[in-house]
Amino acid sequence: MSSINVKKLDDYRWLIPRTGRMRTEGLVFADEQIMAAVRRDACLEQVANVACLPGIVGRSMAMPDIHWGYGFPIGGVAAFDMDSGIVSPGGVGYDINCGVRLLRTDLNAAEIKGAVRGLVDALFNNIPCGVGSRRKDLKLSGKQMDEVLVKGAGWAVSKGYGGSQDLQCIEEQGCIPGADPASVSEKAYNRGKAQLGTLGSGNHFVEIGFVEKVFDEDVARAFCLFEGQVTIMVHTGSRGLGHQVCDDYIKILLKASDKYRMALPDKQLCCAPIGSKEGRRYLAAMASAANFAFCNRQLIAHWVQETFQQVLSVGPRQLGLRLVYDVCHNMAKIETHRVDGIEKMLCVHRKGATRAFPSGSTFIPKAYKHVGQPVLIPGDMGRYSYVLVGTQKGLEETFGSSCHGAGRVLSRHQAKKAARGRAIVRELEDRGICVRSAGRGTVAEEMPEAYKDVSTVVDVIHNSGLGKKVVKLRPLGVIKG
Repeated sequence: MSSINVKKLDDYRWLIPRTGRMRTEGLVFADEQIMAAVRRDACLEQVANVACLPGIVGRSMAMPDIHWGYGFPIGGVAAFDMDSGIVSPGGVGYDINCGVRLLRTDLNAAEIKGAVRGLVDALFNNIPCGVGSRRKDLKLSGKQMDEVLVKGAGWAVSKGYGGSQDLQCIEEQGCIPGADPASVSEKAYNRGKAQLGTLGSGNHFVEIGFVEKVFDEDVARAFCLFEGQVTIMVHTGSRGLGHQVCDDYIKILLKASDKYRMALPDKQLCCAPIGSKEGRRYLAAMASAANFAFCNRQLIAHWVQETFQQVLSVGPRQLGLRLVYDVCHNMAKIETHRVDGIEKMLCVHRKGATRAFPSGSTFIPKAYKHVGQPVLIPGDMGRYSYVLVGTQKGLEETFGSSCHGAGRVLSRHQAKKAARGRAIVRELEDRGICVRSAGRGTVAEEMPEAYKDVSTVVDVIHNSGLGKKVVKLRPLGVIKG
């Protein structure tokens, strides 16, 4: 049980008062049920620890999918002043720019009812899954790999994987500025070079679903979403390259923390001043990994389209597959925010948290500017996912942030133990959900009971005003690593 003192502000906000070395307060978004579970975890201590970091602006925050992570809690959000603040790999995570892409079609779920298993099998065959998975048909030269790290999704589009219109519906147009391949170690570089265009393992997936319920007709119309519509959600990130970048820079920033005399409450929060040599190098390497991830999702989306056309024997016009949006989590982004009435450049860490900007923002596509940014919240493979839209209140209170998913309640080991003797794939099939996975262990680790009910998490975001529900998606078929 956590020893951290928490004060309830309202039904969805819990304050961690400033004590000891904390430079600011902590704020957790949760309802009573979620907070009861959170109190059993060490993540509240992590929220308080983040509040001790130099240059933090505003509160140390956590979204309702909060659970324990490396350094920052997963679901953690914190912004830092560009002059006096820090950047920390623990505030980004190992899978840099792990993110979610939502594709919509012109098809109705009833039209593909008999084809779901064939689509899932074909997707599984066409998109490499699992630990260390590689593509044999995508060979990159060193020059091409450098271009991927610098150009992101734009590299894929330039090679015919999707169209230029896709870039308008990707966060940062699919490319984080400031990337430098020279900041990426040879080991990270080589791990990524063989894995571009692959899904990976763990909670990564490609999911065929449909719009089960529309909450906001006007915003859904702006997103070109309608009830019964077939959708595809892609969740993956920077694969081994991002993991290695994080591992490399944790070692570098542990030394930097001593060099710059950072008094850290937890070594997992190792960091460096944003403007330092080490801080700039990490941001350049992180941007490189993020661009790799954007390119990775762009390639996978192209193979999703090819698969649907082949299995359903339809052309691109009849399929009508289009990108709704692509958002990243596990990032430190340089953004401008209004603080105490003054515009300030900040480095906003969102670890297991999603950017959620309101209508009128210059950072969202022109097509959505009048309604706000699509916010994609995947759930577990047995229940549902949500599309929300960003709000002005969320921008003002959380630097425009939202949860990124349901959040685990069982560790992978606990989930495997709980799954013993059960046929999880058969249970999902009984619910009408077809699943293919590279390994039985992954399905056990990712079983629905391993996660919070995402509807509870999303309700906190909706009812607290950080985002607004637009549609609910129901899964039909899933491929996992």
